[in-house]
Amino acid sequence: MVLSFHPCVNGDKNIVFAGRSLKDSDVAAIKKAYATILPQGCKKELYEAAKVYCDNVFPNYDAMFCYPGKTGQSRLFKEKGALCPATYTFSKTDIFPDFYKKDFSSQLLKFPFVFKFDWGGEGENVFKVDSVDDLERVLKKATLYETTGQYGFLIQRLIDSGNRVLRVVVIGKRFYSYWRLGKDDEFITNFASGAVIDKESDKMLMQKACSSAKLFCKETGINLAGFDFLFSKEEGNEAMPYIIEINYFFGRNGLGGSTAYYKLLNAEIDQWLEDLNN
Repeated sequence: MVLSFHPCVNGDKNIVFAGRSLKDSDVAAIKKAYATILPQGCKKELYEAAKVYCDNVFPNYDAMFCYPGKTGQSRLFKEKGALCPATYTFSKTDIFPDFYKKDFSSQLLKFPFVFKFDWGGEGENVFKVDSVDDLERVLKKATLYETTGQYGFLIQRLIDSGNRVLRVVVIGKRFYSYWRLGKDDEFITNFASGAVIDKESDKMLMQKACSSAKLFCKETGINLAGFDFLFSKEEGNEAMPYIIEINYFFGRNGLGGSTAYYKLLNAEIDQWLEDLNN
């Protein structure tokens, strides 16, 4: 039996899971399933149950739950030897002053740099810090977040990419790439801030990023995510791809919209199921 918890993917048995907790009936269905398909907004309890009681689970979210948030991703990049900008992670604001006094003059990290909170995707909670005043503002914001139980942030060397980010999306075994070109006066290159899609420029750089993403997916098992890469504009065609983020809940505009995305997703799940039977 193929069991699907995904509202847009049909299985032999379909279960709607959104907005609720795991039930005994869900676990019973998973135990009977030969393969289990999970939604992108999968809760940890559902994923863990699927992994324990079913041999075949799509997508593979081991990395998402083992390395949560942006600080977790930074740790994953380092462990796998992925090329990424110099990054420092912090669990709380109260440990930042000692770092600031001791290491902030490092050549690896000077103004301007990037400040990211541990949560959020598609450019959310990401800030360019140009001065001490900017730093104080984001640290004050971090302290306010901590009063609500939200902890963790990182600071990262700024890569001058000319206001463009390369998105590489993996769906099953297939990879799709496109540039997001931001406005000259915008630091964030997402669609909400007016970014546009470019699928034609710098094919050589696109291939470099796709190769990096494929290797990273092979090492981590990730088979459904959007990776963001930056290239230093100063290095031109010799530039190497810096991985900066994994988006497990990624936008679909660059793939042609939701209808096109679900067509790709269903095709790859069908292929995954076929491969299981071979």
